[in-house]
Amino acid sequence: MGKITGFLEFDRKIEAYEPVEERLKDYKEFTIPLPEKEMKEQGARCMDCGIPFCHSGCPLGNLIPDFNDAVYRSKWEKASEILHSTNNFPEFTGRLCPAPCEEACVLGINEDPVTIENIEKNIVETAFKKGWITAKPPLNKTGKKVAVVGSGPAGLATAQQLNRAGHDVTVFERDEKPGGLMRYGIPDFKMEKNVIDRRLDVLKDEGITFKCGVHIGVDIKADTLKEEYDAIVLTGGATIRRNLPIEGSDLKGVVQAMDFLGQNNRRVDGIKNLGEEIKATGKDVVVIGGGDTGSDCIGTSFRHGATSVSNFEIMPMATAERPEGQPWPFWPMRLRTSSSHKEGAERFFSISTKKFIGDADGNLKGLITSEVEWVNTPGQRPQLKEVPGSEKEWKCELALLALGFTGSENTVASQLGLQMDARTNIKASENDYKTNVAGVFAAGDQRRGQSLIVWAISEGRQAAHHVDKYLMGESALPLKGEGDLPRV
Repeated sequence: MGKITGFLEFDRKIEAYEPVEERLKDYKEFTIPLPEKEMKEQGARCMDCGIPFCHSGCPLGNLIPDFNDAVYRSKWEKASEILHSTNNFPEFTGRLCPAPCEEACVLGINEDPVTIENIEKNIVETAFKKGWITAKPPLNKTGKKVAVVGSGPAGLATAQQLNRAGHDVTVFERDEKPGGLMRYGIPDFKMEKNVIDRRLDVLKDEGITFKCGVHIGVDIKADTLKEEYDAIVLTGGATIRRNLPIEGSDLKGVVQAMDFLGQNNRRVDGIKNLGEEIKATGKDVVVIGGGDTGSDCIGTSFRHGATSVSNFEIMPMATAERPEGQPWPFWPMRLRTSSSHKEGAERFFSISTKKFIGDADGNLKGLITSEVEWVNTPGQRPQLKEVPGSEKEWKCELALLALGFTGSENTVASQLGLQMDARTNIKASENDYKTNVAGVFAAGDQRRGQSLIVWAISEGRQAAHHVDKYLMGESALPLKGEGDLPRV
């Protein structure tokens, strides 16, 4: 794979960023692609490692050494075919995936890993530019009707796979446009929405029907949907936000991150009448939560013109290297610094917010924190303890809660009588994605809980195989690690 001595000759390179002062002026993507020669060199770094552990790191089972080799040899169209055989939407994962494949790269044991994610993005962008990505409608139709509820990456992958099998697929989305949190959660500076729209054009040309502004369980009862379709696949996201139940949490200025991000996405899209404006302009902002959502809030706040942005994380600061107990090729909980962090945010670790402070009119004006430490006792879960005398008051006019999600909304599940687990996920076996109600399947966050975009696409593809098998008795749709077969 690649050039035999490539990993010895070429250093790892990734896309550069536009200067902070320039990229903060708008919401456009700000990466600067590598020249084609350098992309080929990055593909050349892929070793002939014998056992490509990157496959195990990728939930989709992408054929990574194969498309790396094709890039090295300038066979870009072949690279696109290989990539799309296991991944419906590499333009999404190439921008948004945290790249567990790179953490499992054999070269990464003692050198910088191959820049797999960036190669993936360049392959699909080249394919769109060259016109190689076109609609491929099924050659034959089965007459079966499938309803997919939710248009995030899991729903879109499910829909495309089932459409390829010849079924009539309708995707229902309660928001104004398809895309789920990719459209109304992920900031445009990480992925501009025309990236979603150009792929949706392909899906529509292939025959998939989209019905937006339709809330299943509210506008259409779930049992009505079940009567009209031969199968239903529930692919909604994990949208129940985790709260911070402390004094002052009801003050004006204490805002859930997804309300802040979703409104800004709509504002950038030109949508009017968004209700009460949530903006960071001229404010001291505190983002509570150190994950990707918190990072997105930081970048958005700076583009609003925030006076300052601080980021609180209750966990201690991780190490830049792999922690003990998380050996290669497993995913390590190491310190990750995003482009948004580098735009000027100050990060604080091992810190807990105890109280929000308001003025006489109920507006947030500050908050109180304490330092914390995690105490490990053998045989017990780590205990969080406050450091005595560490209380501190902070000026803050906007607090953004980026604390993750506790599960999915269960209106449809309740109406259909579906079994749920203790985390409010729909019970559906990973073996066949079936729920306890015949003809109803679940995939993505709604089945496995809050997870990565690459897992959502993988779940959608897997579920589609089992739905097709349920409808037809057998299925030619590929499972994980299998490339797509010819159209039926």
